[in-house]
Amino acid sequence: METEINSIIIADDHQMVIDGIKSMLQNETQYTVVDEVINGQLALNKISVHPEKYNILLTDISMPLLSGIDLCKMVKSQYPHIQVLVLSMYSNGPAVKEAILAEADGYILKSSGKEELLSALHRIVNGGTYFSQDILPVIYSQYTKKKVQDEQLNNLSAREKEVLSLIVKELTSEEIAQKLFISKKTVDNHRQNLFAKCNCKSTIGLVKYAIKNGLE
Repeated sequence: METEINSIIIADDHQMVIDGIKSMLQNETQYTVVDEVINGQLALNKISVHPEKYNILLTDISMPLLSGIDLCKMVKSQYPHIQVLVLSMYSNGPAVKEAILAEADGYILKSSGKEELLSALHRIVNGGTYFSQDILPVIYSQYTKKKVQDEQLNNLSAREKEVLSLIVKELTSEEIAQKLFISKKTVDNHRQNLFAKCNCKSTIGLVKYAIKNGLE
């Protein structure tokens, strides 16, 4: 069976970072870097002309003209088929939260090695999310910091909140089923109910919902 090739555009204002990523991916037949740019505006310009050319965007956060966060928001809004992986030197709460609220599919630190980069790419191209182990505690603290009472939250059952909490922690349906002593089918049903009640279409949408609402 022929391996699908994922076309990548890299946006980073440091050429050494771009060269490093290209070096790590040069022998990976599943991925090919088709474009590289030094700021977010150039990335958006290229994507806007030929959006079908790309299915992965690797972007820094801090860049001239257009930040990686704003680039991510625009790409996910206009070209949802493109998976966005943020590569950043920042592991602080505000940066991570901004990336999640922009609906980035993943976030890893620039100090990460090739193995983690490949793990993140594999996860996001298969419809999942990937957040570096170094920033997971930041995500948990952000989404448990403050409980917000509103109608949507009150619509979630106690079990749905449990499932949502475990989804945020990146557990698979099988792992959630084992932890809660229920079947995988039941977990999948809860997941579908969460999509409907939270008005989300993806796992990252559920993570975004949890963080915005401070769900405990």
